Amino acid sequence: MAAGQQEEHEGGMATRLMRTRAATRAFILVERFWPRILPFLLIVALFLTISWFGLFRLMPDAMRIAIMAVMAALGAASLLGLRYVQMPGYTEVDRRIESANRLAHTPLSALSDRPSNAGDPMAEALWREHQERMASRIGPLEPDLPRTGIPARDPFALRALVVLLLVTGFAYSFGPLGGRIVDGFQTHSAVNVVPPRIDAWVTPPAYTGRAPVFLTARANADETSFTIPAGSELTLRVIGGSGAEIPVLQDGAGNETPVETVSDNAKPAQTARQSWRQFRTVLRQDGVLQLRDGETDIRSWTFLVTPDEPPTIRFSGEPRYAVNGTLELVHEMEDDYGPASAAADFERDESLAADTRPLYEAPDMPLSLPRRGSNKASKTTRDLTEHPWAGTRVRLTLTVADDADQTGRSKTKIITLPERPFTNPLAKALIEQRRIIALDANRKNRALELMDAITLRPEDTIDNKSHYLAIMSARTRLKTAHEDEDLRDVVDYLWEIARGIEDGDLTEAEKRLRAAQEALKRALEEGASDEEIERLVAELREAMQEFLREFAERAQQNPSMSSQLPQDGRELRERDLDSMLDQIEQLAKSGSRDKARELLAQMENMFNNLQAGRHQQQQGDGQQNQMREQMNQLGELMRRQQELMNKTFRQNQQQRGQQQGRQQQPGDQQGGQPQDGQNPGQQEGQGGMTAEEFAEALRRLQEGQGQLRSDLGEFTEGLEGMGIDPGQEFGDAGEAMGKAGDALGEGDGGEAVGQQGRALEAMRRGAEGMMQQMQQAMQGENGGSEPGGRANGSDLDPLGRPRASSGPDFDRSVKVPDEIDVQRARQILEAIRKRLGETLAPELEKDYLERLLDLQ
Repeated sequence: MAAGQQEEHEGGMATRLMRTRAATRAFILVERFWPRILPFLLIVALFLTISWFGLFRLMPDAMRIAIMAVMAALGAASLLGLRYVQMPGYTEVDRRIESANRLAHTPLSALSDRPSNAGDPMAEALWREHQERMASRIGPLEPDLPRTGIPARDPFALRALVVLLLVTGFAYSFGPLGGRIVDGFQTHSAVNVVPPRIDAWVTPPAYTGRAPVFLTARANADETSFTIPAGSELTLRVIGGSGAEIPVLQDGAGNETPVETVSDNAKPAQTARQSWRQFRTVLRQDGVLQLRDGETDIRSWTFLVTPDEPPTIRFSGEPRYAVNGTLELVHEMEDDYGPASAAADFERDESLAADTRPLYEAPDMPLSLPRRGSNKASKTTRDLTEHPWAGTRVRLTLTVADDADQTGRSKTKIITLPERPFTNPLAKALIEQRRIIALDANRKNRALELMDAITLRPEDTIDNKSHYLAIMSARTRLKTAHEDEDLRDVVDYLWEIARGIEDGDLTEAEKRLRAAQEALKRALEEGASDEEIERLVAELREAMQEFLREFAERAQQNPSMSSQLPQDGRELRERDLDSMLDQIEQLAKSGSRDKARELLAQMENMFNNLQAGRHQQQQGDGQQNQMREQMNQLGELMRRQQELMNKTFRQNQQQRGQQQGRQQQPGDQQGGQPQDGQNPGQQEGQGGMTAEEFAEALRRLQEGQGQLRSDLGEFTEGLEGMGIDPGQEFGDAGEAMGKAGDALGEGDGGEAVGQQGRALEAMRRGAEGMMQQMQQAMQGENGGSEPGGRANGSDLDPLGRPRASSGPDFDRSVKVPDEIDVQRARQILEAIRKRLGETLAPELEKDYLERLLDLQ
């Protein structure tokens, strides 16, 4: 047992001794290696410090090379001492351990020594005893710490200063002016002495109204991300620097594109403060701009580009025709920064032959632009009646474009271009020939045939000889014309002839007035100067006075024209128009040009109403009389239906009263026998009608209902002959009349009354629709399936009542109770009073019924 413990003790001591020897050997190696490698590490630290502080870039090449050579030499020399570093031996390690632990008589050496006289048992026993005594003295062992001797060689700790500079240089290298390790091995010119100055800014497109953004301004020093409009121009200027700075634009996919240099004055002879380079590019998508010097990123900015959406345009209502044929378009436009231009595009709505030879392009109609930021609908008015396409069926599409050359289109509408209404048959024929030539010059022979037809018997068809001579002159010019330009002259000449036949001298005043209006409107839209606006207002005032003067002369010659003027035209005074012109001029000069355009549009509508008066006077008399006759006829039909319904209701009430009397009579008499002096025949005829008389009355009512239905059919045929759609309402009325006649034939008065009421209501609805169509026809509206109609004036007088010229009211505004309504009201009152007379009725119900009768 004692032997085992001794072996275990010796084994543990041997392990500890081995560990201590290994640690001591390492410490001795450090003592020998560190003093010889430290100079080399300090030289490397100084090199890194100089590089990271960017000092190599500021040095001339000669100084840089000299410093690099000195450092390389010193570094190589410092490594020579490594040749003398030797590994410590076992004896040296044991002596170092014995010295560090103060062990006397070298016990570690005794443990490892061997006796010289091996083989002598006595000597070996004595030696083991000696080793055991030495081992008992060892105890716990500690390795000695390394002693390099560096503090003695560097008493001022300059090595710590080198380490401090190394750490500081490492942190400084991440800044914009920090250097790189490779700077010491690269050639640098003298211009790199001054760091580059960077100026960067973004200029949005002018149409956006956005201010430029200075990326390097002090206010944006901490900003790295900027939101800008698409199409913005990025400018980057680098002053000084190494000359190797290059801006690179990186898109979202990681693709890099160098920014183009637009100017560069850097020359070898210039100093860093004199050289500069400027770069420019257009930003159209998100990306990152990086300014690089070789592999180093000097600055970077992130851009979020807001795309410029295409503009949109749409109709706010159907195209309309003013009273004088002017085309009115109400539209809405939307764009990020406001539309730049808009127009109405016209295309003929017909398939053209391959050899079609039109003389004129589609009409040009620019649209009024809304104020920036406004979502209100805009109105554009333009007179296209003089264009050769007038009266042609076309496809109308609104187009809009913005400053970025993006376009938008509206839905296409099919309309007929408004044309000037001509009442003179000869003028109408000339306008038709003019249109034929203008739309296809190859149909010139057709136009010549039509001219020959209208001049075949001039003494019967042409009263004015000058008109005949003008037409023959136009025919001669048309026959000899072959070039397009000559044919256009003929087209213009035909227009002048037709206009002279229709209007005489007043047309010139209208033309001058309209030209002055268009010139002023165009000047307001294009932002003309105040002097130009003042000149155009003066021209418009002069043209207006001339037009009113000639219009007044014509009104004196034809007094009936005043009765056809709109109500507001009768109160129109010249001083009011002068006041409106003054307001237009003042608004334009004050900057409120949108308001000025609106006021000018109101004035145009006034003149349109004046110009349309005589056309209405020439065309409207006969048509109005015919329409008024139709309205009176419909009123008579409705009156007859009302009377027939009242008769049917009274007949039905009388029949029901007799039936109730016969049902109550047996209960009132004893034994069911008639009273003295009466017989059954006398009782049936007392106070009522016999069965034969009642059947005869129903037959007459049925005949009257059938005749009324026949008259309604003739009335609807008359409406169709006038070009008015009777609508579904009159058909429903006729159907209800037929059912009422069938009910009368079957003796069902209640059903007949109901059907007659439905017929009357359907006739009232049909009357309202007919009235609207008649008013549109009298005022010249297209209506129906043709898009585009003139705005109706109010059908009510200042008190809200229908005007006398609008025809009968047809019970639209005031409901007059008829006989049936009165009878029903009486029945309701009798039922209420009867219920109040019952003693068993609840008190709550009696209070409610008394409130209905307003007895309290």
